[in-house]
Amino acid sequence: MRRIERENAGIMKPGQDIVIAGYAGLWGTVEIVKHKKGDLCHWFSEEYMNRILENEGMALEGNLKQWEKAGASECEAAGEGGVLKALWDLSGAYMTGICFTLRKIPVKQETIEICERYDLNPYRLFSTGCLVLLADNGGDLVLALEKEGIPGAVIGKVTDGIKRIITHEESTGYLERPSRDEIYKVLAE
Repeated sequence: MRRIERENAGIMKPGQDIVIAGYAGLWGTVEIVKHKKGDLCHWFSEEYMNRILENEGMALEGNLKQWEKAGASECEAAGEGGVLKALWDLSGAYMTGICFTLRKIPVKQETIEICERYDLNPYRLFSTGCLVLLADNGGDLVLALEKEGIPGAVIGKVTDGIKRIITHEESTGYLERPSRDEIYKVLAE
């Protein structure tokens, strides 16, 4: 594992819970609808697309100080490359392993449907406003997020070693090195 250069402001240690706050790929979904509305009107109603666009301002700040009160010990904002890149970067910055369940990552149904239309991976889609948080007690952190009206889920644990393990349904694999954000398959740079 090669160390990811990042200013580590908090703590990431084996045994901690990995929590996602917000929705994976939501920012990318909004951008695709904004730029491809004419194309998408063949599959989705105007009302449906407008409902997606209402999520445009939904963004969480990646400020660790803000989340420490809720029990977070570290924070990584997911942006370009999506939630999977944020998990990769955080693990690489602390040179520690992670194990998480892909299906536990919060994703809106609208994101899934837009991603299916363009054959995109929602977990590798721009996720500005979505955060990866670490906590000794992820359940308490999720409850604190919910009190603020923020969706959250415990998706896994920080582990000993350097393996980045993904469980998906009944299979297990390894997180691959981040690649180009999925949005560029649809929108020109």
